[in-house]
Amino acid sequence: MVFFLVLIFALGAYAGEAQPSWLSGERLNYDIRWGFITAGEASLHTIAKPVTQKIEFKVLAHNNGFFEAIYPVRDTIISVVRPGDLVPEYFRKINHEGGWHNRSQVHFDWENQLAVLGDTVFNSLNGPIKRHTDTTVVLDGAYYDIISAFYKVRSLPLEVGKVSFLEAISGKKKYKMRIHCLRKEKIEVLAGKFDCIVVEPILDEDGLFQAKGKLVIWFTDDDLRLPVLMKSKIALGSIRAEMKAWQQKSISK
Repeated sequence: MVFFLVLIFALGAYAGEAQPSWLSGERLNYDIRWGFITAGEASLHTIAKPVTQKIEFKVLAHNNGFFEAIYPVRDTIISVVRPGDLVPEYFRKINHEGGWHNRSQVHFDWENQLAVLGDTVFNSLNGPIKRHTDTTVVLDGAYYDIISAFYKVRSLPLEVGKVSFLEAISGKKKYKMRIHCLRKEKIEVLAGKFDCIVVEPILDEDGLFQAKGKLVIWFTDDDLRLPVLMKSKIALGSIRAEMKAWQQKSISK
């Protein structure tokens, strides 16, 4: 769903270090809250693909209760990346939000430094195509999509006071981001108590992470870098994604 997707962000480059344990397989579960109301749920999945030697990241989000009755939401986002640097090779997003039904995909052609995008809007859930557009974007360096970027940050050291930079692509636009590591903080969420490092991504222009409201993410201050809490301001208040459970191979909570 839209308010969850704006919580996704990224940072920096990764090279020459041991692979994070969560790349072998992980599931993170969240409650999405608007004020004191639980408006929906989301889950983040990491799936290792031994045959293709790729990693798949998947985000599933939906609303529930009263919100589902008046404006049903079912969103799926998938990013297939190569191990090591987590650079994306394929990105797909499927949105079903009220009367809006959209499918978009991006193929990353790194040999020719191109991103080939396709975007399709449907008249109804299983109806005919309303419109379709194809776009090719020239990449002048390493770019991440909104999901591979989010996972990228977890593979890096985070230091309070440090500002890092990254470039990402969303739709047919390219974005430059600054990632600020603000402070360390101990917090309690549905999944338990955690020592965290607090991070804020800022765009140099409007777009993916919005200049309209502050976005803040709490990562655990350990090797797991679990994103236990994410907050974003919207026009009608604030939205928070709070981790309620997580599972990583044989480790779970």
